[in-house]
Amino acid sequence: MSEPVRERPRKFLVVVDKTAECKVAVRFAARRAQHTAGRVTLLCVAQAADFQQWRGVEQIMQDEARQEAESQIYAAAKVVNELSGIVSEIVISDGRPTEELVSLIKADKDISILVLASGTAKEGPGPLVSMFATGVQAIPVTIVPGNLSDEAIDALA
Repeated sequence: MSEPVRERPRKFLVVVDKTAECKVAVRFAARRAQHTAGRVTLLCVAQAADFQQWRGVEQIMQDEARQEAESQIYAAAKVVNELSGIVSEIVISDGRPTEELVSLIKADKDISILVLASGTAKEGPGPLVSMFATGVQAIPVTIVPGNLSDEAIDALA
């Protein structure tokens, strides 16, 4: 008699950036993963300005963008761990956030749900929310209102 196939835990993907709503998405994913015995993957994309006049300056800018991405993602991973006890998978890449996000989703078949928080500014929900709401249908997306309190997030997740 063979052992039953065990379903893999859900993997929640969060894009880490400087926005205020990122904190909402990180908290929601951490709590949701905690309540469903899931995992959390954090993606941060280092975006250096397009500056190609001098190679040395370009390299310095890329290094600074990478350091900033590392700082942001490690801070988010610390929050996930403190909230849920989960050790996050960390992915840092270089390029455009939308392209890197789609690339990661295609490459990592274990990612089950993308967690995004909507922007609260008058400019709209944010580029990633807009992109996934209209075009890319690679995986289910949970869009959390970006203005939720920590208590509201904890109650929902």
